[in-house]
Amino acid sequence: MDKKEIKDIILKGDKVRILFVCLGNICRSPAAQGVMERLVEESGVADNFEIDSAGLYGGHAGDLPDARMRAHARRRGLNLTHRSRPVRESDFDRFDIIVAMDDSNYTGLRAMAPTPEDERKVVKMADFFTQHPWADCVPDPYYDGAEGFENALDLIEDGCNTLLQRLI
Repeated sequence: MDKKEIKDIILKGDKVRILFVCLGNICRSPAAQGVMERLVEESGVADNFEIDSAGLYGGHAGDLPDARMRAHARRRGLNLTHRSRPVRESDFDRFDIIVAMDDSNYTGLRAMAPTPEDERKVVKMADFFTQHPWADCVPDPYYDGAEGFENALDLIEDGCNTLLQRLI
């Protein structure tokens, strides 16, 4: 979806709907949801956006984000309260942009897309990195220490900032 299509959605009074996706929806995608919600609020455009997150793996359904991610996010002023849920086929109808955290998520989402038009809604978070041009994904911090969570949040903030700037 290009900037003109987004502007048309906003001008019609519709919300731009963004879904962030990672594997389990307990680390990266709920963090991206929280970051983007804060950014649209601070930019005064929150009424123009609907933001959610989901995971390709449904084994954590109903869980809060990982306690370590919540702790690191809290240090940045974010309160992550989203409950994990799996991606559903209906998400392709509901959302305008579906942001994958890594190549595996991207491939999985495109394979789930019911139509070629829905496939085009799927983008990589790395496509929006400006402060971290060497990074090609948001690595899953689940098995990493504190540095992994901080790195993921740095990349997510970079990508979300750029994504929002391209949309408004």
